[in-house]
Amino acid sequence: MTVRAPSGFPRLSFFGGVAASVLLAGCQSFSSDGGLAPARTAAYAELGKDIVKVSSEVDAQDVQFRVDGLLKRPLTPDSAVQTALLKNRGLQAEFNELGVFEAEFVAATLPPNPTVVLSRLGGSLELEIERQILIGLFELATLPARAAVAEQRFRAAQFRTAEAVLRLGAETRRQYYRTVAANQQVAFMQQALATAETASELAKQLGESGALNKLEQAREHAFYQELGAQLARARIQQKVERERLIRQLGLWGRDIDFRLPGSLPPLPARIASATDFERQALERRVDLQALRHDLTATAGQFGLTSATRFVSDIELAGTSNYERLKSFPPDGNGGTEVQRETLRRRGLEVEFTIPLFDFGATNVRNARETYLAAANRLAERAVNVRSEAREAYARYRGNHELARHYQARVLPLQKKIQDESLLQYSGMLVDVADLITDARARILSNVDAINARRDFWIASTDLKAALVGGGAGGGDSGGETVTAAAAGGGGH
Repeated sequence: MTVRAPSGFPRLSFFGGVAASVLLAGCQSFSSDGGLAPARTAAYAELGKDIVKVSSEVDAQDVQFRVDGLLKRPLTPDSAVQTALLKNRGLQAEFNELGVFEAEFVAATLPPNPTVVLSRLGGSLELEIERQILIGLFELATLPARAAVAEQRFRAAQFRTAEAVLRLGAETRRQYYRTVAANQQVAFMQQALATAETASELAKQLGESGALNKLEQAREHAFYQELGAQLARARIQQKVERERLIRQLGLWGRDIDFRLPGSLPPLPARIASATDFERQALERRVDLQALRHDLTATAGQFGLTSATRFVSDIELAGTSNYERLKSFPPDGNGGTEVQRETLRRRGLEVEFTIPLFDFGATNVRNARETYLAAANRLAERAVNVRSEAREAYARYRGNHELARHYQARVLPLQKKIQDESLLQYSGMLVDVADLITDARARILSNVDAINARRDFWIASTDLKAALVGGGAGGGDSGGETVTAAAAGGGGH
């Protein structure tokens, strides 16, 4: 229901005082860094890296110069992360989205724009001109509250941008380890294939001399061919993993010819202890900070809705009317004279809407449920953060123990078995089938050892992400695991 209340105040001078002294005092200006301060702090504190928002050709040239320097040497996990933070266009889009949020925040702190209405009615004997200036009083009165809500939403967007930075860093590091592991598997399998080729050629020569029967020759040749097929599959996966890393880094053209090390980093001698992981996660996770700001903004919106539930808005209109009339009365001499009359009127008109049928109950219920949903999302995330920290540490510690087990126990034993099998084969104590079985077991153990080391470094990345934000890896190693006769060092 809309109610109009006209008034005949003669002056409109109070508009200038209200608009100038009350409204302009709360205007917000744009930040010099585009609101990237939390994201830049997170990148430096948690990743040891910096970020750059590319807004001009000069920025793009500076970024390319830095990337060229990073790509001159084989990439490390740290240089890969820094390259991604500089070149990934998806991250630049996140920075642009943050700029949109900042623009909305600044707009929310500005006073409401007045509406100007001009009308002109004219005839042969009269002319009427009406001017109106309309200002929403509720918009004026609730400006500080609305600006505070917009600020909290902008702060939440800032921390979500920081989360995007941390997520890209974590995903790049994970993909780096997958790509290097694929390279290492291919290198091991090439060594194994070279040895198997030599053995296959030797078996052929022994068969021609009659020292090796056709069945054993066939087994030796089959093992060589099988290993060649597995190497081809590993090379395909190697190319796939490299392309995935290229997409994370945001590279194209000549930049994709970067170099990588031939093997994964060695395992650390000691690992982090499980001390206050849950508390650290609750304090440091940027996604939790974003949700806290969302909850504060929703609480402010709830209070604003409750305060305006009975009258949704009041619109004040200043009216100025100019009217000119003409008349032609007789002049007493048998003729007529022209008389002109000018009328000027000023006044105010107040218009407001009353929620006659629900008294604002629907808006209040909407705001209340929205607030409770935000509170429950924050509580759910806090519970999940604790669990993610515990899960990440369990995988981190478990994968470290598994990788060390392969390195210290399994591989030395497989090598010993291989050496003894070769000695017994040379003494004609075992046949080719046993030798091939032992070779397959050793190759598979080498592949599993590489995968275990890869999974440890991915779990280490996941643990960091569980503490500061950036998305949990879920323990997925990614890629494919080469099996059977495919992978490993040494051959037979």
